[in-house]
Amino acid sequence: MNFQQPGTNPRETASAAPLVSVCMTTYNHEAYLSRAIESVLAQETTFGVELVLGEDCSTDATRSICESYAARCPDRIRLVTSAENVGWRANYRRTFEACRGKYVAYLDGDDWWSDPRKLQKQADVLESDPECGMCYTGALNFWQADDRTDPDHPTHTTDFESLLYSLTITNCATLARRDLIVRYYGEVRPEEHPEWLTDDAPMWLWFSARSRIAFLPDITAVHRRLPDSVSHSRAYRRRIAFCDSLMEISLWFDARYGTGRNRFRLERRRASVAWWVLSWNGGVREYLARWWRDVKRCPRLLLCPEGPGLLVKKILFRRDKNNRTNR
Repeated sequence: MNFQQPGTNPRETASAAPLVSVCMTTYNHEAYLSRAIESVLAQETTFGVELVLGEDCSTDATRSICESYAARCPDRIRLVTSAENVGWRANYRRTFEACRGKYVAYLDGDDWWSDPRKLQKQADVLESDPECGMCYTGALNFWQADDRTDPDHPTHTTDFESLLYSLTITNCATLARRDLIVRYYGEVRPEEHPEWLTDDAPMWLWFSARSRIAFLPDITAVHRRLPDSVSHSRAYRRRIAFCDSLMEISLWFDARYGTGRNRFRLERRRASVAWWVLSWNGGVREYLARWWRDVKRCPRLLLCPEGPGLLVKKILFRRDKNNRTNR
């Protein structure tokens, strides 16, 4: 792993640690990265802010963009990289570990901040309340394929049980205490869970279990939704796999940090999402195989009407589709 800090003395850097570090991981983001970086540089704060760029051997021009910005702003931007690709999880971790601020904000290389006072607003909250571990704001969703922007979640929650069922926290809208993130890694050890397809969901669930979370209603960030990403794939089986992963994370946290009483509700949510997607995609046999697997895993699902109800919908939809095709 290499740290590129052009013109910076390591001893001077250590003595001038900023209040906030921005952790930005990037891979093949050449079309989006400059906007993300510029939105960090545009932040208006009364304190120091550093940007730590974690570049993972992209196959496009992402590396050269990172190097260019690091050379232009050596006092504000540092580049973390290596000779070989390490994968998204290791890149996420090493970039965080290079952050020196009291607080850490996450911003992926394809997202951006829309409010130049985002960090100031959030830091003010955390500085005024030592019991608050993380502050997040509202965020818009930009669908790249459709050039469409969707509004923020209609409701936001901060308590553990609500976030188990529906995580309303957008990663690029957060600011958290660095020492708590260190505790999260030591306690949860996400690297031991390759079945978890995201690192931010377990982190924020842990924060809601171990500290207090604050929410600001201001819209400060935009989450870019790319086609065929892990979380928003066009392939229906990949979409199901990601939703399964989110519910597996929630089930794990409920068992270890909650009372376990949410298990059936989470199992039902997990199954219903898969059944709904399969009611539109795949064959009847695939739907029945998934339904039976879920019922064996949680027998109480046998009593849930959505299982047979969505199967009927699927059969009728296929019949109607065949009739229209044969006309």
